[in-house]
Amino acid sequence: MPDDIRVIAIDFDGCLCEDRWPEIGKPYIDVIEAAKAERAAGARLILWTCRCGNELYEAVDWCAYFGLRFDAVNENVPEIVGLYGTESRKITADEYWDDRARRVPHLKGAADGS
Repeated sequence: MPDDIRVIAIDFDGCLCEDRWPEIGKPYIDVIEAAKAERAAGARLILWTCRCGNELYEAVDWCAYFGLRFDAVNENVPEIVGLYGTESRKITADEYWDDRARRVPHLKGAADGS
């Protein structure tokens, strides 16, 4: 990851708003404001969602209505593509904001096979 940028991938349904797929649920203003503050502080934001087609365009427009803009949507930011020389299917980020996330601790002995 380039040292001069911080990338945050943010899920839409259940994270920026209530999960009401295919509709858009009530906004989580605290999360929206936190994301805007991160971007204002220099972080690059990726909208990271399973939505596609019209539902994706509606989500992007909905975010813009609340003043939340993204540097990429369902793809890596240009600095990451440049670093690796290709666009991968996996979004590369320093942080992933997702309502279904679970931090998986390193398991004792996993690295040394014990």
